[in-house]
Amino acid sequence: MIEEQVLIIEPGISYKNYWTDIWRYRELFWVLAWRDISVRYKQTLIGILWAIIRPFLTMVVFTFIFNRIAKLPSEGNSPYALLVFSAMLPWSLFTTIMGEASNSLVNNTNLITKVYFPRLIIPMATVVTAFVEFLISFVILLCIMLFYKHTPALQMLFLPLFIFLALIASLGPCLWITSLNVRYRDFRYVIPFILQFGLYISPVGFSSKLIPENLRLIYSINPLVSVIDGFRWCILGNQSPIYWQGFVLSFIMVIFFLWLGFSQFRKMEKTFADII
Repeated sequence: MIEEQVLIIEPGISYKNYWTDIWRYRELFWVLAWRDISVRYKQTLIGILWAIIRPFLTMVVFTFIFNRIAKLPSEGNSPYALLVFSAMLPWSLFTTIMGEASNSLVNNTNLITKVYFPRLIIPMATVVTAFVEFLISFVILLCIMLFYKHTPALQMLFLPLFIFLALIASLGPCLWITSLNVRYRDFRYVIPFILQFGLYISPVGFSSKLIPENLRLIYSINPLVSVIDGFRWCILGNQSPIYWQGFVLSFIMVIFFLWLGFSQFRKMEKTFADII
């Protein structure tokens, strides 16, 4: 005799089991991540070398404009190119995650409308692609340090913590923008402008020390300030000390945007399949 199985749907049970479902669908996460990596540079002439060329050329341009023309100082005796590239690492990680994740749900319309799984998996999978590019760029950083004979300080041991901080600083805004992009497709045009604007208001091509002291705390509202300053502290050592008051404020903003992004994503997640 076959026992009858009854499926009971209770209010709120999906939220309680949400993280369990993400773990249950972890294989889908890795499949999507590997797919994104394999097709990212497919049918391009130089392939993965784009992950090296883009941040390197940006470093060269910023070094020429801010150091050679504007005569802006570096941190201590460190080369200006190293000052810029140490900021390009977290900035490139942020822009790659934002650019890839913002359209990830729209690009996976067929999957979302046919199969149930936690939708958070899709934008999270793009983080893996961005992190792979980050590791490639990090090799270039080591080459630059070797070229300038820059010996890393003990602070370099804390770099994994700031890499993690860069990831969560990127994840919050990307979840928020990704969920909004499903409903309002205008965001696909707004995002490149936001990233271009953010490049110049973040301390990528210059030291955050150049910000007037009375404005530096306000400037630290930008969550990427703590990330960039942390990277420079790890790579340049005591030549680039951290402004701790601003760091704490910037870290609070990182946590706030992470909460906001996740809350907005979960709020709209139930309607993705209907409006996408």
